[in-house]
Amino acid sequence: MAMTIVEAPPGITGGVDTHLDKHVAAALDPLGRLVGTESFDADAAGYKALLVWLEDFGEVTKVGVEGTGSYGVGLSRFLRRKGIEVVEVNRPNRQSRRNQGKSDSLDAVEAARAAISGRASGVGKTKDGPVEAIRVLVVAKRSARQARVKATVQMRHLGFTAPDQLHSRLKGLSVTALVAEGAKLRATKSADTVTAATKASLSSLAHRIQGLDQEIAELDEKIESLLLATAPDLMARFGVGPDTAASLLVAAGDNPERLHSEAAWAHLCGVSPVPADSGKNAGHLRRHTGGDRQANSALWRIAMVRIAHDPETTQYFERRVKEGRTKRDVIRILQRYIAREVYRYLPRG
Repeated sequence: MAMTIVEAPPGITGGVDTHLDKHVAAALDPLGRLVGTESFDADAAGYKALLVWLEDFGEVTKVGVEGTGSYGVGLSRFLRRKGIEVVEVNRPNRQSRRNQGKSDSLDAVEAARAAISGRASGVGKTKDGPVEAIRVLVVAKRSARQARVKATVQMRHLGFTAPDQLHSRLKGLSVTALVAEGAKLRATKSADTVTAATKASLSSLAHRIQGLDQEIAELDEKIESLLLATAPDLMARFGVGPDTAASLLVAAGDNPERLHSEAAWAHLCGVSPVPADSGKNAGHLRRHTGGDRQANSALWRIAMVRIAHDPETTQYFERRVKEGRTKRDVIRILQRYIAREVYRYLPRG
């Protein structure tokens, strides 16, 4: 009987548990044996020192990094620039932590073992191109939107509880009219203390909303300009607007080639069914409730726009409902189809 000899992978494999101020690294030899752990500062000098430390043990083939999209993003960028393969590692599972305890060194070793064994094989987002620029602008835009909604609700409540004369003046106004009217109020023209204070508050909130509107408009202009330069074909798809395009691009990242197929993309967006095959439920599938929820929401919005305004999609939707499908099921089918369509228009290199 012939014996199969499996060769150990060459070189040193690193693992890094990332934090705000310090990164803890571990090094494994080609046989998976621990050869050292060390702590480094989370800055440019620390990244360089970490790589030099790993290279002292031999040629570095790959490094498993926890948090490639957060605390580990700077280290990941540095390693990629040096030609080192970076593997995205999830945090250790709870069972492992219960059995082995919790420490930064243990987490670094676990990250290295996940990388060398192939248990972790995902490629993190590079976060170094136009999509990252879009993402950071979207963060500011969402924050401005949330602040605007909060200020609008506060204006509404102040209008409800305002003294009678002011309440009558603001009652029934649309949001636009309420903000315009609030901006005109002058506290100095009221002798009553409560009325003066309410006018001052409403005026402050109205001017805040107007400033946020201007801020959102400026951010929209910058985001749309980047979108048209980065993914013009995606923007040209029916039902794809700036907000949905931005959500989809941010989910894919600057290096969508890390998604090896459109099925992987659909899974990332949470629109591919997952197996729930157990006992008598042979061949049963269930809805995937994970994935990137912003991308999932973007696909849902595209589907709803097409159902409402695209005749072909409307006919398909009505036909499947008549066949006995629920509306929710048909929308999920459309989301899966749209994910397949969108995948073809993700920017490549």
